[in-house]
Amino acid sequence: MAAPTSSAVNLESLRTAAQRRPIRGISAVLLPFTLSGTIDWDAFAAHVARTAAAGIVPAVNMDTGYVHLLDEATRRQVLTVARGAIGASRPGDLVAGACVVDSAGDRFDEAAYLALCEPILAAGATPVIFPSSGLNAGSEVDVVGRIERLAARLPAFIGFELSPLFVPSGRILSLQAWRDLLHIPNCHGAKHSSLSRRLEWQRLALRDRERPEFRVYTGNDLAIDMVRYGSDWLLGLSTAAPEAFAKRDAWWTAGDDRCDELDDALQALGDFAFRRPIPAYKHSLAQVLLLRGWIGCDEPCPGSPRRPDSDREILAAILDRIAAAMAAETSAAQYMLGT
Repeated sequence: MAAPTSSAVNLESLRTAAQRRPIRGISAVLLPFTLSGTIDWDAFAAHVARTAAAGIVPAVNMDTGYVHLLDEATRRQVLTVARGAIGASRPGDLVAGACVVDSAGDRFDEAAYLALCEPILAAGATPVIFPSSGLNAGSEVDVVGRIERLAARLPAFIGFELSPLFVPSGRILSLQAWRDLLHIPNCHGAKHSSLSRRLEWQRLALRDRERPEFRVYTGNDLAIDMVRYGSDWLLGLSTAAPEAFAKRDAWWTAGDDRCDELDDALQALGDFAFRRPIPAYKHSLAQVLLLRGWIGCDEPCPGSPRRPDSDREILAAILDRIAAAMAAETSAAQYMLGT
């Protein structure tokens, strides 16, 4: 384990370093279902293609894609359909979750992780190493050691810190342990889902000092403006409007202040969709996709939590706000200058 690392963060330094920084966005794609409870493969393929066409990297077999509820054959089919929708493989053009479903007290199943990564790599995708009870049991030395064992067998991967508020097997590492993850050469980035700005800021500051090319992917759907401090993003919220996230990021990189109101509108959607009970966010996103005419119905995966139908009216109003922000023709600076 590395020596203790300071948790002090200079936010102004983070903001300065992030100015006009190109943002890498990865969107966890919703897996849509039909009224009969089967997967709508055509709608899924179309949405993967739509996400990629917007310049956003699709991520499949993530929580937004109900990965915990899918059997192995279905996960493989998801990969096949996603690759077919995107086309020929290019480096970094597809991400997929490697999710081992186990129980408290189970031993770390390295073989299961590697077996899940095999079809992911065969599809030309980068695996995201999901938490599991076995992976996160014991000391932080144990946890990092297990990740290093997986790293020795993989060409590249994305790490994943997930708060136990989301799943019992989740774990947020200390900054000292996260530093060890940061320095695994073929770990190209890590998703951080603590919902804590402070913890994410600490990781960004450490990244900037010690490995600037490493990507910290915010998983905080309640603070999507973390990109202003140097985070990239891997979010479920973005599946509702991948083209809007792409435009926000482009405006940010260009120094165009229209990104501010678009970011606010997208955050309004995040605040509403990800309210408690949080797992029902997937039904909220399905409601949005239905409103946009992208899927045929808003059924969630069978057995998953639902939102009330009355939410659609509120979601429609938020979508109007997003559309208006995207259509803004003049930035505040241009308006003040009369140009």
